Amino acid sequence: MSVLQEFKSFAMRGNVVDLAVGVVIGAAFGKIVDSLVKDVIMPPIGFVLGKVDFSNFFIVLKEGTTTGPYSSLADATKAGALTLNLGIFLNTLVSFLVVAWVIFMVVKVMNTMRRNEDAKPVEQKVQSDEVKLLTEIRDALKTKQ
Repeated sequence: MSVLQEFKSFAMRGNVVDLAVGVVIGAAFGKIVDSLVKDVIMPPIGFVLGKVDFSNFFIVLKEGTTTGPYSSLADATKAGALTLNLGIFLNTLVSFLVVAWVIFMVVKVMNTMRRNEDAKPVEQKVQSDEVKLLTEIRDALKTKQ
């Protein structure tokens, strides 16, 4: 078997394809969660905390070529200032918590469905009269042999 055929066999296995689909969907889901956190969750929190813009919440550790104060993180970065980006970290932390919560809930639902499926009693088939008769005939023939 050539290396190309081995690779094709490897790449076409169900697990690899499922993993690729999962990665693509996960990346898209990550973008949605980032937008949810930056555009929906954090602005009201910033408003309640005194009109704090978390995307520009930073501490200057060392001035850049142009001295501060800097009106935004982009200005500080452009000036070459060394900054501690607490707002970006907070956005990332909230994004992680949202993703972790969603994954927890998905796993919880799947486990509940699996438990419900396992708990179902096995249904015994009710045999018709013809099947019972044929079974008796078969068993009688077996004992005569």
